[in-house]
Amino acid sequence: MADLTLTTFDWVPEPPRGFVRDLRVRWALEEAALPYRVASAPFDNRGPLHLAHQPFGQVPWLTDGDISIFETGAILLHLGQRSDKLMPSDPRGRAEATKWVFAALNSVEMASLPWAMSKFMGHPTDTPAWKFVDDFLKLRLKHLEPVLASREWLAGSFSVADILMADVLRPANGFDGLVDHPACRAYLARATARPAFAKAHADQMAHFAAADKARSQGG
Repeated sequence: MADLTLTTFDWVPEPPRGFVRDLRVRWALEEAALPYRVASAPFDNRGPLHLAHQPFGQVPWLTDGDISIFETGAILLHLGQRSDKLMPSDPRGRAEATKWVFAALNSVEMASLPWAMSKFMGHPTDTPAWKFVDDFLKLRLKHLEPVLASREWLAGSFSVADILMADVLRPANGFDGLVDHPACRAYLARATARPAFAKAHADQMAHFAAADKARSQGG
Protein backbone atom coordinates (compact mmCIF):
# COMPACT_ATOMS: atom_id res chain seq x y z
CA MET A 1 0.00 0.00 0.00
CA ALA A 2 1.27 3.47 -0.83
CA ASP A 3 2.49 5.63 2.05
CA LEU A 4 0.65 8.59 0.53
CA THR A 5 -3.10 8.73 1.06
CA LEU A 6 -5.21 11.57 -0.29
CA THR A 7 -8.56 12.05 1.43
CA THR A 8 -11.42 13.85 -0.26
CA PHE A 9 -15.19 13.82 0.14
CA ASP A 10 -17.09 10.66 -0.68
CA TRP A 11 -19.57 12.75 -2.70
CA VAL A 12 -20.30 16.39 -3.58
CA PRO A 13 -23.14 18.05 -5.55
CA GLU A 14 -22.51 18.49 -9.26
CA PRO A 15 -21.53 22.22 -9.45
CA PRO A 16 -18.15 21.96 -7.65
CA ARG A 17 -17.08 18.76 -9.39
CA GLY A 18 -13.86 19.30 -11.28
CA PHE A 19 -12.98 22.10 -8.85
CA VAL A 20 -12.83 20.33 -5.47
CA ARG A 21 -9.33 21.01 -4.26
CA ASP A 22 -8.17 17.44 -4.03
CA LEU A 23 -7.67 18.00 -7.78
CA ARG A 24 -4.57 20.08 -7.02
CA VAL A 25 -3.05 17.26 -5.02
CA ARG A 26 -4.02 14.59 -7.56
CA TRP A 27 -2.40 16.73 -10.25
CA ALA A 28 0.85 17.05 -8.30
CA LEU A 29 0.96 13.34 -7.52
CA GLU A 30 0.39 12.49 -11.17
CA GLU A 31 3.08 14.93 -12.33
CA ALA A 32 5.58 13.36 -9.95
CA ALA A 33 4.40 9.79 -10.60
CA LEU A 34 4.23 9.21 -6.86
CA PRO A 35 2.14 6.20 -5.85
CA TYR A 36 -0.88 7.08 -3.74
CA ARG A 37 -4.34 5.93 -2.85
CA VAL A 38 -7.54 7.92 -2.43
CA ALA A 39 -9.71 7.67 0.68
CA SER A 40 -13.11 9.23 1.34
CA ALA A 41 -14.58 11.28 4.15
CA PRO A 42 -18.36 11.67 4.46
CA PHE A 43 -19.66 14.86 2.89
CA ASP A 44 -22.79 14.81 5.04
CA ASN A 45 -21.20 13.95 8.39
CA ARG A 46 -17.94 15.73 9.18
CA GLY A 47 -17.18 14.20 12.54
CA PRO A 48 -14.27 14.22 15.01
CA LEU A 49 -11.98 12.08 12.84
CA HIS A 50 -12.40 14.47 9.92
CA LEU A 51 -11.80 17.49 12.12
CA ALA A 52 -8.70 15.89 13.60
CA HIS A 53 -7.14 15.97 10.14
CA GLN A 54 -8.81 19.12 8.76
CA PRO A 55 -10.04 21.40 11.57
CA PHE A 56 -12.28 23.43 9.23
CA GLY A 57 -14.18 20.39 7.96
CA GLN A 58 -12.87 20.81 4.42
CA VAL A 59 -10.90 18.62 2.02
CA PRO A 60 -8.39 17.50 1.06
CA TRP A 61 -5.78 16.28 3.46
CA LEU A 62 -2.79 14.08 2.77
CA THR A 63 -1.23 11.51 5.03
CA ASP A 64 2.40 10.57 4.43
CA GLY A 65 3.11 7.74 6.82
CA ASP A 66 2.34 9.21 10.23
CA ILE A 67 2.32 12.82 8.95
CA SER A 68 -1.05 14.43 8.24
CA ILE A 69 -1.17 17.68 6.24
CA PHE A 70 -4.09 19.93 5.29
CA GLU A 71 -4.28 23.03 3.05
CA THR A 72 -3.31 22.46 -0.55
CA GLY A 73 -0.42 24.90 -0.49
CA ALA A 74 1.17 23.07 2.43
CA ILE A 75 0.49 19.69 0.82
CA LEU A 76 2.06 20.70 -2.49
CA LEU A 77 5.13 22.16 -0.81
CA HIS A 78 5.49 18.89 1.10
CA LEU A 79 5.27 16.90 -2.12
CA GLY A 80 7.80 19.26 -3.67
CA GLN A 81 10.30 17.95 -1.14
CA ARG A 82 9.73 14.45 -2.48
CA SER A 83 10.10 15.14 -6.19
CA ASP A 84 12.22 17.45 -8.32
CA LYS A 85 9.42 17.24 -10.89
CA LEU A 86 7.44 19.51 -8.58
CA MET A 87 10.10 21.90 -7.31
CA PRO A 88 13.39 23.16 -8.76
CA SER A 89 16.40 21.59 -7.08
CA ASP A 90 18.48 24.78 -6.72
CA PRO A 91 17.88 27.24 -3.85
CA ARG A 92 17.04 30.16 -6.14
CA GLY A 93 14.53 28.11 -8.11
CA ARG A 94 12.93 26.74 -4.95
CA ALA A 95 12.58 30.25 -3.57
CA GLU A 96 11.00 31.39 -6.84
CA ALA A 97 8.48 28.54 -6.79
CA THR A 98 7.69 29.07 -3.11
CA LYS A 99 6.94 32.76 -3.46
CA TRP A 100 4.60 32.08 -6.39
CA VAL A 101 2.83 29.39 -4.37
CA PHE A 102 1.97 32.04 -1.80
CA ALA A 103 1.17 34.60 -4.49
CA ALA A 104 -1.33 32.22 -6.09
CA LEU A 105 -3.08 31.56 -2.79
CA ASN A 106 -2.83 34.97 -1.14
CA SER A 107 -2.81 37.52 -3.97
CA VAL A 108 -4.68 35.90 -6.85
CA GLU A 109 -7.15 33.43 -5.33
CA MET A 110 -8.45 36.01 -2.85
CA ALA A 111 -9.54 38.02 -5.90
CA SER A 112 -10.51 35.26 -8.33
CA LEU A 113 -12.62 33.14 -5.99
CA PRO A 114 -15.03 35.88 -4.75
CA TRP A 115 -15.40 37.06 -8.35
CA ALA A 116 -16.22 33.57 -9.64
CA MET A 117 -18.58 32.85 -6.73
CA SER A 118 -20.45 36.09 -7.38
CA LYS A 119 -20.83 35.11 -11.02
CA PHE A 120 -21.97 31.61 -10.08
CA MET A 121 -24.54 32.96 -7.61
CA GLY A 122 -25.89 35.39 -10.22
CA HIS A 123 -25.28 38.47 -8.10
CA PRO A 124 -26.26 41.73 -9.83
CA THR A 125 -23.37 43.45 -11.58
CA ASP A 126 -24.63 47.01 -11.17
CA THR A 127 -23.83 47.39 -7.49
CA PRO A 128 -20.86 48.91 -5.61
CA ALA A 129 -20.15 45.50 -4.10
CA TRP A 130 -19.78 43.90 -7.53
CA LYS A 131 -17.64 46.80 -8.79
CA PHE A 132 -15.27 46.27 -5.87
CA VAL A 133 -14.96 42.54 -6.57
CA ASP A 134 -14.59 43.08 -10.31
CA ASP A 135 -12.01 45.85 -9.96
CA PHE A 136 -10.04 43.76 -7.48
CA LEU A 137 -9.73 40.84 -9.89
CA LYS A 138 -8.85 43.15 -12.79
CA LEU A 139 -6.09 44.74 -10.72
CA ARG A 140 -4.57 41.39 -9.82
CA LEU A 141 -4.74 40.18 -13.43
CA LYS A 142 -3.24 43.44 -14.68
CA HIS A 143 -0.13 42.72 -12.64
CA LEU A 144 -0.07 38.99 -13.39
CA GLU A 145 -0.43 39.42 -17.16
CA PRO A 146 3.10 40.73 -17.92
CA VAL A 147 4.63 38.07 -15.69
CA LEU A 148 2.94 35.26 -17.58
CA ALA A 149 3.66 36.92 -20.91
CA SER A 150 7.38 36.79 -20.16
CA ARG A 151 7.79 33.14 -19.16
CA GLU A 152 6.40 29.70 -19.83
CA TRP A 153 6.27 28.65 -16.17
CA LEU A 154 6.55 30.70 -13.01
CA ALA A 155 9.78 29.24 -11.64
CA GLY A 156 11.53 28.29 -14.87
CA SER A 157 10.44 24.66 -14.99
CA PHE A 158 6.90 23.50 -14.25
CA SER A 159 6.34 23.33 -10.48
CA VAL A 160 3.74 23.25 -7.74
CA ALA A 161 3.47 27.01 -8.19
CA ASP A 162 1.98 26.44 -11.63
CA ILE A 163 -0.48 23.86 -10.35
CA LEU A 164 -1.79 26.34 -7.81
CA MET A 165 -1.75 29.39 -10.07
CA ALA A 166 -3.51 27.56 -12.88
CA ASP A 167 -6.13 26.18 -10.54
CA VAL A 168 -6.93 29.53 -8.95
CA LEU A 169 -7.38 31.00 -12.43
CA ARG A 170 -9.70 28.24 -13.65
CA PRO A 171 -12.91 29.39 -11.87
CA ALA A 172 -12.60 32.94 -13.19
CA ASN A 173 -11.83 31.66 -16.67
CA GLY A 174 -15.02 29.59 -16.56
CA PHE A 175 -16.98 32.84 -16.43
CA ASP A 176 -14.80 34.63 -19.03
CA GLY A 177 -12.91 36.55 -16.37
CA LEU A 178 -9.64 36.23 -18.31
CA VAL A 179 -11.05 37.48 -21.61
CA ASP A 180 -8.94 40.65 -21.60
CA HIS A 181 -5.77 38.88 -20.47
CA PRO A 182 -4.39 36.72 -23.29
CA ALA A 183 -1.19 35.75 -21.48
CA CYS A 184 -3.20 34.46 -18.52
CA ARG A 185 -5.44 32.48 -20.86
CA ALA A 186 -2.49 31.02 -22.76
CA TYR A 187 -0.74 30.07 -19.52
CA LEU A 188 -3.85 28.35 -18.22
CA ALA A 189 -4.27 26.49 -21.50
CA ARG A 190 -0.65 25.26 -21.34
CA ALA A 191 -1.07 24.05 -17.80
CA THR A 192 -4.38 22.27 -18.27
CA ALA A 193 -3.15 20.62 -21.47
CA ARG A 194 -0.68 18.60 -19.43
CA PRO A 195 -1.54 14.88 -19.25
CA ALA A 196 -1.28 14.89 -15.45
CA PHE A 197 -4.04 17.51 -15.21
CA ALA A 198 -6.27 15.53 -17.57
CA LYS A 199 -5.73 12.38 -15.50
CA ALA A 200 -6.36 14.16 -12.20
CA HIS A 201 -9.53 15.84 -13.49
CA ALA A 202 -10.89 12.61 -14.99
CA ASP A 203 -10.16 10.70 -11.78
CA GLN A 204 -11.97 13.26 -9.65
CA MET A 205 -15.00 13.23 -11.91
CA ALA A 206 -15.02 9.41 -11.90
CA HIS A 207 -14.77 9.38 -8.10
CA PHE A 208 -17.93 11.45 -7.70
CA ALA A 209 -19.74 9.62 -10.52
CA ALA A 210 -19.11 6.36 -8.69
CA ALA A 211 -20.57 7.96 -5.57
CA ASP A 212 -23.72 8.89 -7.49
CA LYS A 213 -24.08 5.30 -8.57
CA ALA A 214 -23.58 3.99 -5.04
CA ARG A 215 -26.17 6.41 -3.68
CA SER A 216 -28.69 5.47 -6.34
CA GLN A 217 -28.24 1.82 -5.38
CA GLY A 218 -28.52 2.59 -1.71
CA GLY A 219 -24.87 1.74 -1.14
